[in-house]
Amino acid sequence: MNKTITLFVFILLAGFLPISCSGPLDVKIIKLGHAQVVNHPVHEAMLFMAEQVKKKSNGKIIMKVYPNQQLGSERELLELLQIGSLGMTKVSAAALEGFAPTMQVFGMPYLFRDDAHQRKVLEGEIGKQLLLDGEEFWLRGLTYYDAGKRSFYTKNKPVETPADLAGLKVRVMESPTAASMVKSFGGSPTPVSYGELYTALQQGIVDAAENNPPSLYTSKHFEVCKFYSLNEHTAIPDVVIISTKVWERLTPEEQKWVQEAADESATYEYKLWAESTAESMRELEAAGVTITYPDKEPFRKAVESVYEQLKVQQPEIYALVSAIREVN
Repeated sequence: MNKTITLFVFILLAGFLPISCSGPLDVKIIKLGHAQVVNHPVHEAMLFMAEQVKKKSNGKIIMKVYPNQQLGSERELLELLQIGSLGMTKVSAAALEGFAPTMQVFGMPYLFRDDAHQRKVLEGEIGKQLLLDGEEFWLRGLTYYDAGKRSFYTKNKPVETPADLAGLKVRVMESPTAASMVKSFGGSPTPVSYGELYTALQQGIVDAAENNPPSLYTSKHFEVCKFYSLNEHTAIPDVVIISTKVWERLTPEEQKWVQEAADESATYEYKLWAESTAESMRELEAAGVTITYPDKEPFRKAVESVYEQLKVQQPEIYALVSAIREVN
């Protein structure tokens, strides 16, 4: 999205506040924008959250969901939250690196031992504190959504070892951590907006990308990339965020309704995610995608340099890594 379009979106949003009131009951409308398509489990979970808020508030709070980058890319949505022109969004924790620096810890490759370890971290004190670390930047995390594990998909050949990424232009999110990881594998990290990635793959702007099974399937990137290599290098959660400018305009009771609805939608999203992952893998295989399961150990060894670099350059984030690893 170029600057002209961004300005247009800002002007459009300025025409309605992130919380607006109408009618005799002063109904509050909270607008939520995100980047996923409508058949993605994350979108379904957010529609569920909107239903729960409406029920809990007896119709006094209405959450309107705008999917598919209608209001901008993940970075643009975060910027709109910061200035108070949008109420809520859902982004990958990786997209938060430039806004809430401690969130970059989630982008570290092979950080979690398994799903149970990740869930315990997210639901524990570390996860709760990280949700609030963005408040000084006007971004308050409400809950985490499961976003599975990210693996590489390519156009011309499977990725069996890190050496297979040498020389390839690999799409990454706007995340320095993701870029460092791809470099450690020998690839060339290339930031591309998620909404522009299909065309970028088609036109050869990038040769490969990395994401979870539901995103690969619902985005239809598998139509271009016929190789999916499940090295599962990262397990980066999604984060549901509310603008602090909006949060502070809610009464304590309204805040309670919104937080409860977000928590309940997370439980629902975890269920949807598991179902969607299984279905996506079946559909990808049926569509002729070659699915491989490379040995993860060479990938783990390759990213040791990323951790060494972090230890020297950002010791506070490395300390957070150590704390996460110590969670039993």
